[in-house]
Amino acid sequence: MQEFVTKVHVRNMAEDPVNVNEYQELARQALLKMYYDFYAGGAEDQYTLQENTEAFRRITFRLRILIDGSKISLLTILLGYHVSAPFMIAPTARHKLAHPEGEVATARAAAACNVIMILSYMSMCTVEEVASSYDAIRFFQIYVYKRRDITTRLVQRAERSGSKAIVLTVDVPRLGRREVDIKNKMIAPQLKNFEGLLSTQVVSDEGSNVKAFADSTVDASLSWKDIVWLRSITKSPILIKGVLTHEDAIKAVEAGAAGIIVSNHGARQLDYTPATISVLVEVVHAVKGKVPVFVDGGVRQGTDVFKVLALGAQAVLIGRPVVYGLAAKGKIGVRRVTEMLKDELELTMALSGCPTIKDITRGHVITDRERFRSSL
Repeated sequence: MQEFVTKVHVRNMAEDPVNVNEYQELARQALLKMYYDFYAGGAEDQYTLQENTEAFRRITFRLRILIDGSKISLLTILLGYHVSAPFMIAPTARHKLAHPEGEVATARAAAACNVIMILSYMSMCTVEEVASSYDAIRFFQIYVYKRRDITTRLVQRAERSGSKAIVLTVDVPRLGRREVDIKNKMIAPQLKNFEGLLSTQVVSDEGSNVKAFADSTVDASLSWKDIVWLRSITKSPILIKGVLTHEDAIKAVEAGAAGIIVSNHGARQLDYTPATISVLVEVVHAVKGKVPVFVDGGVRQGTDVFKVLALGAQAVLIGRPVVYGLAAKGKIGVRRVTEMLKDELELTMALSGCPTIKDITRGHVITDRERFRSSL
């Protein structure tokens, strides 16, 4: 009898998952182990990977009652663009490992949901292919390379294709030690965005060509002065992704960043860095409202999104859940994951007494530090 119940549960979950965790399990079943581990894994002991999600559980709600919840609006404005919810699709790599349509499917789902997609420079569809597949707001994520002409050309191609902002990832002077990729001898295919610029076929003694490619191309000497250089080659606003301290948040604003993304690279770089939600308040206080603050890492439910907004961020970036939806059900899966998070956020707002995004305040959540201080 128990065996029968288990099989029925798995079949029903495949037909209609009810949460992001179920999409993750479907992705695990659908993907080659090497590719699932590539998406799901973190650096070294994976402490930060776990902490990114666990830290949300230590934040609880202070809901308000007897507030009209008959009409809830998730509409918000991000960098001047009207979107359906305070979400952006994070820049994640190599979507064709998850689904044959790759980033094109993800982009079309983002457009259908009216959310902004940040296309990764490591996409397996070219900037132009993604741009021609849908008409919606999109940003483009880059690194700064040893060969600056490559960065320049990618930025120019993105702008010609309609990207409205550049997201610069700054936390990769070297690629983190992702032991699961090394064990699996993760070999990723060529990246079409680099065709005619350089070869992405790199041999590594450690087994993973992902790390070997990053180490051979990304400029480890990147510093604050290079933000000035990047601003000189683009008129697009620049978001700096990878900020975790108030010191760097202040420097990012001084360097001319149009926005800051609090990120530990999905726990894929330096293990034992803090969960992003744990340092969000520090960064928000440092910025003092001069530029918008966004955050990624560990968001799995609409309640997580609410907590991020209450602590001062303007929006969240959704990474792994999107890839899990793509692996499980293609464009429909990405759309369903996004809609699921929207529905959960809407319910959380209604139950907390927040009819609009602007009604969500710092007073709606309690952190573990606040509980500790109140107990003294």
